[in-house]
Amino acid sequence: AIDEYKPLDATTNPSLILAAAQMPAYQNLVDDAVAYGKKLGGSEEEQIKNACDKLFVLFGAEILKRIPGRVSTEVDARLSFDKEGMIQRARRLIDLYKEAGISKERILIKLSSTWEGIQAGKVLEAEYGIHCNMTLLFSFAQAVACAEAGVTLISPFVGRILDWYVANGEKKSFEPSEDPGVKSVTKIYNYYKKFGYKTIVMGASFRNTGEIKALTGCDYLTISPKLLAELSKEYVKLTPTLSVKEAQASELEKIHLDEKAFRWHHNEDQMAVEKLSDGIRKFAADAIKLERMLKERMFSAENGK
Repeated sequence: AIDEYKPLDATTNPSLILAAAQMPAYQNLVDDAVAYGKKLGGSEEEQIKNACDKLFVLFGAEILKRIPGRVSTEVDARLSFDKEGMIQRARRLIDLYKEAGISKERILIKLSSTWEGIQAGKVLEAEYGIHCNMTLLFSFAQAVACAEAGVTLISPFVGRILDWYVANGEKKSFEPSEDPGVKSVTKIYNYYKKFGYKTIVMGASFRNTGEIKALTGCDYLTISPKLLAELSKEYVKLTPTLSVKEAQASELEKIHLDEKAFRWHHNEDQMAVEKLSDGIRKFAADAIKLERMLKERMFSAENGK
């Protein structure tokens, strides 16, 4: 798909890696990761963890052969409330990329947009020059805190916001411009541009091409191959719906969020609270499945199973 659509950048997450690791085409990468984990030794748990990190980096390295820009690699979602743990794991991933001859300039480390994740991103950017992509972002409070932390990029989710409103409200379909996910990203984009934040806004998690077209003009969009295929069949002229000029004319007011204010404002958004915790649980569950798969590869043969 990357070869076909030639994107600038690409992103991975635990669920995508889990799916790819089960495909016959990529078994050589899984074998290499397993060999690496075993070579480093240590406890069974340490070997699996090292194999897992290596697998993420091997997939990232393969993707980087096919794109000019950066690849996003995610820190284990089970560390979402552990600032120091996230910093450590991010640095480990960057070291693994360095061992593979890939500079940190080509990597975005993906972190959950919890308070702890955002603060980890702040440290990684300021102290280590490691670029971060804040994921699982659903609330305006999360976006404001990310901007204040000075991270490189945020991935506000569009489709998952829509999913929540469809599941929890009377209304089952929305015009693109009224789509709650589109409205959320539009507000974040306008806020960032009005107040001169350098953080890149990259709309993510789309359910249909209408959402994508309604965010024309956004800094970046991350789009699945399926929706890229649909877009490639359309021949329409798109005019940007988002622009710096319009953002600067918006009536948004600047706010500052310390930890207490962040937790309160985020907590006021029921959708964001539920989708953030749900997203962390799902990514964690897929990370566990991936570890189980690697464990089987690494240890079942020697246990005579």
